[in-house]
Amino acid sequence: MTHRYTFVLSERVNAGSGMALGLALLLLAGWSTQGRADPMGQVIERAEVLAASEWQPPNPPDPILAALDYDRYRAIRFDPDRALWRDSGRFRIQFFHPGFLYNEAVRIHEVDGDGVRAVPFDLSRFSFGPALEGSPSGAETAGGHAGFRVHYPINRPDRHDEFLVFLGASYFRLVGRDQVYGLSARGLALDSGGPGDEEFPVFREFWLIRPDSDADRMVVLALLDSPSLTGAYRFEVRPGDPSSIDVDAHLFAREDLVRPGIAPLTSMYTHGDTGPFLVDDFRPRVHDSDGLLVVSSRGEAQWRPLSNRARVRLSAFVDDAPPRGFGLLQRRREWAGFQDLEARYERRPGLWVEPLAGDWGSGRVELVEIPTADETHDNIVAFWVPDDPIDAGQSRHVAYRLTTVGDAEPLSGLARVQATRTGRAGLPGQETWRQRMQRRFVIDFHLDSPPEDEPVELYASTGAGDIVEARLERLPGDRALRAVIALDPDASGAPSDVRVFLHRADVPLSEVWTYVWYPEEFDRHL
Repeated sequence: MTHRYTFVLSERVNAGSGMALGLALLLLAGWSTQGRADPMGQVIERAEVLAASEWQPPNPPDPILAALDYDRYRAIRFDPDRALWRDSGRFRIQFFHPGFLYNEAVRIHEVDGDGVRAVPFDLSRFSFGPALEGSPSGAETAGGHAGFRVHYPINRPDRHDEFLVFLGASYFRLVGRDQVYGLSARGLALDSGGPGDEEFPVFREFWLIRPDSDADRMVVLALLDSPSLTGAYRFEVRPGDPSSIDVDAHLFAREDLVRPGIAPLTSMYTHGDTGPFLVDDFRPRVHDSDGLLVVSSRGEAQWRPLSNRARVRLSAFVDDAPPRGFGLLQRRREWAGFQDLEARYERRPGLWVEPLAGDWGSGRVELVEIPTADETHDNIVAFWVPDDPIDAGQSRHVAYRLTTVGDAEPLSGLARVQATRTGRAGLPGQETWRQRMQRRFVIDFHLDSPPEDEPVELYASTGAGDIVEARLERLPGDRALRAVIALDPDASGAPSDVRVFLHRADVPLSEVWTYVWYPEEFDRHL
């Protein structure tokens, strides 16, 4: 499997000092769990103090460690026998060595009933494979760990498997039982997919709350920092089937935040059922996610198939209240659909975001689709953008739950979009020039139960152009229906925002399939 590190290249961390930063460090030095039962309150206090100071750029990375390529960095292994909490409890923590793209050292602390202790960086905990011919000289002066991963008997009671990792900027990954890593979550996104440079906040410090020996959950606290803001985060982690994390975030703006991305998810889509089709790859599909599901505050479920676009595309799903949930999902679940024995895309999780509390307000779920040539780059981002910006000096609190998704999905009762296929609408050799521009979409819906005797109707509309064909077909079996539509794009070249769903007597029976077709991308599909 090829790991992806796009977006980590610009990571920044505050390694500077100043009066406010010094005060924040004094607050930490006096932190003890004895006599004070609110460690999160202390992280919030520290983030607020830090936001009052000017952001300081990080120290330059060690050039030797930064020069490590992927294979040489991967040769650095943490000794599992030296894992934190190795001798007691169900959770075990292993740490990452700095290097490659992960050159900013983060401070990590252990918190228990006796207080707070720094987890020291110990070179003897790491082994260096033959590719390195011994430890790189920069390792001797590494200032701390690059991140950490959490192990738990999630798959078998006699084996501790990795299910959670924090590594790079504010990125973290989570899997459920029998899943493998795919898409990532982030602490916050700033100006992702916009015309300017994206800013990447960094988790610069972590506190690992030691769980009881028989606990089935653990808590991680984190301090976020970037030029534009600081933040205090609490993650309550529950591994299982599914795994979930309750995220509680308090943000403090240094600068005006016009487009903060709350609960961002980052994924990859190079090719699949929606194209592009001229891909020189034996694998029919390569993606961590194949669609975005958004359930509005009113309960309308919209499914947007993902695409590898010719240029950066931004879509918005507007709501006048916090959505019931949104997430990037992987609905294709059979190995034959991917043909990749190593990457195992069919086992990669979806992630579902469910707002719990805080100042979400009205706003929109934004989907950013970025062109990519291969699977080494993450090119899909989804997040919530509130209508009310966060002005400099203001704070914002949000809480939400992240849940892994496999075969069982967040919704039940509505027919789900199982597959989307597209191609030229006309018959080869019998088309006029105009008919060659028409596009056919074939959408397969899976029903939880067989349809009743009453007829199911098909709704199809477009914001630009015309729907020139729309029909519904029954697929083999008793739980699948296929919608077939043909779109005649607008002659002006305006993009067509197409909506399709099933209903009976004006009562929705399915999710709303939504897709934006850009006629200018037609040449990619010839």
